[in-house]
Amino acid sequence: MTAGVARGYFSSMKIKTSITLAEDLLKVIDEQSGPHKNRSVFIEKAVRAYVAQVTRDRQNARDLDIINRQADRLNQEAEDVLTYQVLP
Repeated sequence: MTAGVARGYFSSMKIKTSITLAEDLLKVIDEQSGPHKNRSVFIEKAVRAYVAQVTRDRQNARDLDIINRQADRLNQEAEDVLTYQVLP
């Protein structure tokens, strides 16, 4: 992934390419792509959404790993803070 994509910036330059899709998937794309039937726009939006989700999933996994590595220390800190709490 390029630095521009990682920061959420997508170039508007288009490059013509060719892909092979299953017939049933192409039928769904045609049904879902709206009244203008622009497959390229539909596929581009779908890929962008997928890439964004994969990026979020990776970040969430990194965050969870950091939290898990620090869990004992964070739990001990929370217990310590609770000892200062005064209950009515």
